[in-house]
Amino acid sequence: MQKAVSRDGTVIAYDRTGRGPALVLVGGAFQVRDHPSWIRLADLLGEQYTVVRYDRRGRGDSGDTAPYDVAREVEDLAAVMAELEGPVRVMGMSSGAVLALEAAARGLPIAELALYEPPFVVEDSRPPVPADYIGRLDALLAEGRRAEAVAYMLTTAVQVPAQHVEAMREAPLWDHFVAVAHTLAYDARVVGDTMEGRPLPADRWAAVDIPVLAIGGGASDTWLQAGARALADLLPTAVHRTLEGQTHDVDPAALAPA
Repeated sequence: MQKAVSRDGTVIAYDRTGRGPALVLVGGAFQVRDHPSWIRLADLLGEQYTVVRYDRRGRGDSGDTAPYDVAREVEDLAAVMAELEGPVRVMGMSSGAVLALEAAARGLPIAELALYEPPFVVEDSRPPVPADYIGRLDALLAEGRRAEAVAYMLTTAVQVPAQHVEAMREAPLWDHFVAVAHTLAYDARVVGDTMEGRPLPADRWAAVDIPVLAIGGGASDTWLQAGARALADLLPTAVHRTLEGQTHDVDPAALAPA
């Protein structure tokens, strides 16, 4: 484990794998740098790149400093990138894809972006998140109801059936979900209003003029596939690719070559 220090003094933990041009992986909700699939992806990409996977603030071995702001997470990524040499490429997963895109729009010197299924809701194949989604998460977390916050996020934002969430409570991974529950409010702020069933904002990422690869899984829910395509349609420098047979829980062996 290595450490970078963000602008506000928060310590960000990261690991390096492989050698070659720098590539930083930005995780989505619940993801930490030592998740087996994240390690596997880094190992595969490490055949061509120096791959950095890091714990976003509030997770794993990274620190956390209140109050939260999306700008602080952009600064965290900047601090990690500053530890690397040469042009830095960034790959983002789910809400981490939105954070990576936001970082590029705010001027971080990212050479290229690869984004897997940013959780945009741009059509009507599913309900949008409620207007009070962030407020509800904040209230549950303020009351110490962390497990309820996890269940609310999964059923409301991800559209996992309630009975499946109840079964998940018995799985070993549930304890990890509860431990990082406070960061779900961070992800909600990163994603912002892009899950409300409207077209993507035309100007939010207008400053992004680098190559962007927007990837969707061919077996993912319709709304996730639509979100990746909508982003590629929006950005002049973006291209879209579908990984046939893949879902939001993408196989690293299918993702790495793309």
